[in-house]
Amino acid sequence: MKVLLYSEGLRIIGKSGIGKAIEHQKTALTYEGIAYTTDRRDDYDILHINTWYPGSYLLARHAKRQGKKIVYHAHSTEEDYRNGFIFANQTSKLIKWWLIRCYRLGDVIITPTVYSKHLLESYRGLKQKKIYAVSNGVDPEQFRPIPEERSKFRNMHGFSDKDKVIIGIGLYIKRKGILDFVELARRLPEYHFIWFGYSPLITATAPVRKAVRTKPDNLTFAGYVEPEQIRAAMNGCDLFLFPTLEETEGIPVMEAMACHTPTLIRDIPVFADYLWDGVNIYKASSIDEFEDKITKILSGRLPDITGQYDPVTAKRDIHNIGKQLHEIYQNVL
Repeated sequence: MKVLLYSEGLRIIGKSGIGKAIEHQKTALTYEGIAYTTDRRDDYDILHINTWYPGSYLLARHAKRQGKKIVYHAHSTEEDYRNGFIFANQTSKLIKWWLIRCYRLGDVIITPTVYSKHLLESYRGLKQKKIYAVSNGVDPEQFRPIPEERSKFRNMHGFSDKDKVIIGIGLYIKRKGILDFVELARRLPEYHFIWFGYSPLITATAPVRKAVRTKPDNLTFAGYVEPEQIRAAMNGCDLFLFPTLEETEGIPVMEAMACHTPTLIRDIPVFADYLWDGVNIYKASSIDEFEDKITKILSGRLPDITGQYDPVTAKRDIHNIGKQLHEIYQNVL
């Protein structure tokens, strides 16, 4: 078999979670020995499509007329579109209608988690579709504990070995929890906060623009950095904080856990079926609870549970993801 991995607008989405998921697909197929192309002019057996822009829809329509098999990867839902960029909430119903129109073109649909699978199954128009839950995966050769990267990260950003450093990752959108991240930095001036990721502020909502522009002195917005610097940050920080309000998966959580980085996440449905508070992760539901657990984790008043991360990340090892994709492709053919 030969697969066309198609993604539209990579210049826009390349630095997002979808962009990272697409790179993971390439790695997974390479590990599994599956031939793939990213050039739509090449011959192929299966169209594995990752985006829902107009060109993607038209390509899927064309492929269907040619009798090609189509795997549509549902990275997006109405729920994770909301609370994003400016006017997102006002247009979310229109986006949902368009997502359904696109995803219906797939012979099968792949989505990252059981949670997002259930969301899609509730959409009118997708109820009869075969939907697989397949993680975007984590590459253990890229993200793993590397003790020497602690000093590399701290030297790069001017932190001492004794400084308590908390990192976050995401675009400048409310959904990613950036407003709470900034507020927590204000409440906890004794710690250093650093946020990785970037999107143009002109597309952000007014509260997010204000929060970024009036940040406290102990918070740094580092912008977009390459994966190697994220790995160094995860190995070099004292806590990875992920206060996101909605996700279809949340790849950075898996990467932090693969690095054995102490991790605190928001208690939201996407994590409910495999991450449990105090067992294999720490969770919080409110800004006050985040503040309380941050201080307890960093002071050692909560037990170190990073040793419980391995079963979670092993199940999402990108080698296993390649095998799951291979099986889906064979079923489709």
